[in-house]
Amino acid sequence: MKTLKEARPGETVRILKIHGEGALRRRIMDMGVTKGTELYIRKVAPLGDPVEVTVRGYELSIRRGDAQSIEIE
Repeated sequence: MKTLKEARPGETVRILKIHGEGALRRRIMDMGVTKGTELYIRKVAPLGDPVEVTVRGYELSIRRGDAQSIEIE
């Protein structure tokens, strides 16, 4: 299982599944990160937190803890 946390800048990935429950899962989905969506990894901060992605035409920063709960292919 590869997660968004492990993605490298310049990659385009597709969301397979969002793990987690309740408010965390809902917050991620409300930002447009849903199953089947493509994400372009723009930048990863030097210490790995946050990860900056482009999703559905806008830029989004995702914390490392949240990125770990997003399974990608």
